[in-house]
Amino acid sequence: MLLRFLIALVLSLVYLAAPAWADHSAGEDAYYRGDYATAFRELTPLAESGDVFSEYILGLMYVKGEGGPQDFKQAEYWFFLAAEQGHAQAQDNLGVMYANGLGVPLDFKEAVRWYRLAAEQGEARAQNNLGLMFAEGKGVPHDFKEAVRWYRLAAEKGEAKAQFNLGVMYAMGQGVPKDFNEAMQWYQLAALQGDAHAQHNLGLMYAKGEGVPQDFKEAVRWYRLAAEQGEARDQGNLGLMYAKGEGISQDYVLAHMWFNLAAVQGEKIAADLRDSLAKKMTPAQIAEAQKLASEWKPRDK
Repeated sequence: MLLRFLIALVLSLVYLAAPAWADHSAGEDAYYRGDYATAFRELTPLAESGDVFSEYILGLMYVKGEGGPQDFKQAEYWFFLAAEQGHAQAQDNLGVMYANGLGVPLDFKEAVRWYRLAAEQGEARAQNNLGLMFAEGKGVPHDFKEAVRWYRLAAEKGEAKAQFNLGVMYAMGQGVPKDFNEAMQWYQLAALQGDAHAQHNLGLMYAKGEGVPQDFKEAVRWYRLAAEQGEARDQGNLGLMYAKGEGISQDYVLAHMWFNLAAVQGEKIAADLRDSLAKKMTPAQIAEAQKLASEWKPRDK
């Protein structure tokens, strides 16, 4: 169970107060319609005039390559202008860019500075990211207790990644006393929001009987949720449950399918298990499993 480092930029739009004279409704409407050319045309003059909302949206458009090529340097430019006006999501995104060297030099101290500014405004993603920096000792002294403090603030707001990370801290006894029951509670909150890492850890805990009575059916349930999102580890784990008939009826075809999906993503153990299982299967069963794997598509969380 490893700490999950958030590397995805914040893509959800949060509305902050803009100057009373700014009317970005036309650009906003165009953005949500997916008419990025119109959005860019309408929002650019407003952003150049200092409208914080328009600055932030332009930053997002450059990050995502909406209406033009992806350009992290331009994204940083517009995020910086919005961040300087106190826009918490722009501050958090700047932190992410510095933490990952996107359009700017890699600089953990600068990442921490922007994360902290956003976190102190109550931005949950930034609180989680700041917690990660303390947990990793990047840009700040290594401090698990401080990491837990920031994770908890974000987790209590419902931030799934922070809930997962807080669960990890309890499971490993880092910054808090080791407590599998507490870990389980935080994992469940994150898993119910679709966090595949939390679903994976719940599956492991039920499979091993860590903090809960061993329950292979529950393990299968959580492995499946993560596997269906494309998590290779859990595709392999689910394949193993089918192969052994643990928590579910034994089914070599479905076991082969899940092993195959995991193997395609580079899971060597799953590839070995698939090849070993194939020796017990008929050619028709193998063909069916391969067909199922070729037709499989990941499901949204």
